[in-house]
Amino acid sequence: MLKPLGDRVILEAQEEEQTVGGIVLASNAKEKSQSGKVIAVGEGRVLDNGEKVAPAVKTGDTVIFDKYAGTEVSYEDKKYLVLHEKDIVAITD
Repeated sequence: MLKPLGDRVILEAQEEEQTVGGIVLASNAKEKSQSGKVIAVGEGRVLDNGEKVAPAVKTGDTVIFDKYAGTEVSYEDKKYLVLHEKDIVAITD
């Protein structure tokens, strides 16, 4: 499995297949997802004084992130999103 470094987080983005009204959209008309499930978390970021700050999210959390954040990667025929923890805006229940 992929292991993120520093304050990076690996997400499995949730695909939105239809609108609220129930209309199914073509793949090129879909908006980029802004939510996903945390698959892996790095060890945290290091401050200028050398102190390490633990990440606020953990594996299994469902999060909302900035719309154009992160880098898409493929690993073992699955697509993941790698982003910095600062790009996560909320954890959902």
